[in-house]
Amino acid sequence: MSKLDYAQEITEKANSLKPLELYIFMDPLNSECWELQAIIRKLQIEYGHYFSMRVVLSTKLSNLNSINKTSIIDTNNLSHPVLASVAVKAAELQGKRAGNRFLHKLQEHLLLKTKDVSSYAILLEIAEESQLDQEEFKRDFHSVHTAKAFQCDLQITREMEVSEVPSIVFFNECIEDEGVKVSGLYPYDVYQTILQEMLGNESLNRQTPPSLEVLFAKYSTMATREIASIYNISEQTAERELKKQMLQQKLERICLSDDTLWKAK
Repeated sequence: MSKLDYAQEITEKANSLKPLELYIFMDPLNSECWELQAIIRKLQIEYGHYFSMRVVLSTKLSNLNSINKTSIIDTNNLSHPVLASVAVKAAELQGKRAGNRFLHKLQEHLLLKTKDVSSYAILLEIAEESQLDQEEFKRDFHSVHTAKAFQCDLQITREMEVSEVPSIVFFNECIEDEGVKVSGLYPYDVYQTILQEMLGNESLNRQTPPSLEVLFAKYSTMATREIASIYNISEQTAERELKKQMLQQKLERICLSDDTLWKAK
């Protein structure tokens, strides 16, 4: 773990007594989970001082043990949809932010269709791109700790009766109160309203978003519409500002069939 990651982990622990806790249920291979990520980012930017969050992987699998046995036989050629989730849990053993970096990079490749993220060999490449310790990642991928962490996520999914991804369950400070479960994907203001209600009609104090430079230092790849949403501006205005960053060689533009992505150089 880097000094920066360690400092941020300490900060997160110090802020663990926030009034709300969000359980984010997702499957790394589900495209709608990428869209939810954009909503979560904006919530964190504007209202992150009110809540902590935990990502729970809800990938369905029939037999995790059979995957582990197969990996011992022929690791390099192993390919299976569940491996992406196992890899995320392995990355998280290097710290929460390391796990988040890995998950984001994995979803980026999935969205751009540049790599087969169900392949063990490709997952190793993504771990390297995410600046993880390679040898530690390899050991953790096959470890009992990773298997137990993944099984724990599956158990949480069952206990909270989450049958759809993405989903979010909101909890407040009172352990006797039931959580508020939101299954599927909804507009940003739905989640904002739930935050308001969970805080007991307390007036929400919205934080100002950081500069584009700071934003891309934290989230290396974002869509035009996501930037527009974060800064509450039109997509046309957002694109003009992003083009300026591209001309300054700070960003790279990636055109997709239904969206435009911007990636930090």
